[in-house]
Amino acid sequence: MDIRGIDHIELYVGDARQAAFYFDTAVGFALRGHGGPETGLAGQRSLLLGQADIRMVLTSGLSAEHPASTYVQRHGDGIAVVALEVGDAAGAYAELVARGATPVTPPRTWTGADAEVVTAEVGGFGDVLHRLVERRGDRGEFLPGAIEMTPPGGADQKLLAEIDHLAVCVPTGQLDETVAHYERVFGFTQIFEEHVEVAGQAMNSKVVQDRSGRVTLVLLEPDAGRRPGQIDAFLTEHHGAGVQHLGLRTDDIVTAVGALGERGVRFAGTPAAYYDNLEQRVGKIDAPLDRLRDLSILVDSDHGGQLLQIFTESMHVRRTLFLELIERRGARTFGSGNIKALYEAKERELAAAGATPGAVAGTARGVGA
Repeated sequence: MDIRGIDHIELYVGDARQAAFYFDTAVGFALRGHGGPETGLAGQRSLLLGQADIRMVLTSGLSAEHPASTYVQRHGDGIAVVALEVGDAAGAYAELVARGATPVTPPRTWTGADAEVVTAEVGGFGDVLHRLVERRGDRGEFLPGAIEMTPPGGADQKLLAEIDHLAVCVPTGQLDETVAHYERVFGFTQIFEEHVEVAGQAMNSKVVQDRSGRVTLVLLEPDAGRRPGQIDAFLTEHHGAGVQHLGLRTDDIVTAVGALGERGVRFAGTPAAYYDNLEQRVGKIDAPLDRLRDLSILVDSDHGGQLLQIFTESMHVRRTLFLELIERRGARTFGSGNIKALYEAKERELAAAGATPGAVAGTARGVGA
């Protein structure tokens, strides 16, 4: 299976123009193309946004029967398609179906003057599809004959570099079968697993990755033996499995968070006590600690190095999908140490205020750990 990376993601949203306004003005994406009935995309309005190597399509249905409309009605705005670049879309489609993938859309060729794109679709997890994309010729063309490209409107700010990972919530009991599906059908490999227990809540997580190392899914499952937590809340509000957050890699998280904050992006706050013994936990940090504290940026470490990360608040009415910004300085994992550190910091604040602290436990296993 010649998977080369994530070609793009597609969000189904109630109002593509409104969603594009947020991603443009707040997150720094630029409009790169548009499509609709006038370009051959019947029953829908789609806007193509981009930043550095990240391509995002926002699609709204123009009728109640359109798949985007039914998706939004059930799940709210969210990532509905994770597109994978492949060397041979038709061959990959046939192989995936033979391995047990659910066929959705057979191969179709989109042809332009300087480019040809072949696409096909198979089922992924929940109601999320994988679109197989094979590109020939001018890679500046996204979908010839369907998406009309827009002339660049200014310099690409490149605050964000690429998609690092997607975090996916699945119902209790479906984690192992989802991992097995991606191993058997897509040829992914499990690279990490952990069980995290915090204040009576708990979750299991396994990470699968394709052979290129450029497609990473962090799969999360609530522990039904513990009290409900944020994973349960997502599954309830989203009505089933789906992408909880999109991890976007940046080369300079301090600059990116500062710029996006000025644009209006709201980030999750961090208790001040989190930074009291940060360098004792993760080692010397090549960044001003006061600036990290001011911006609420988290730091974790593993056997490969450090990572800096922060999460946005959800921009959606159901409080489901949100974004993560992550800068990798050698670390290969996903910041699981911050779950415990954040909780312990909050416990210290509560203890100082006279509250009774709770208990925290966590274990993790990963490649090379």
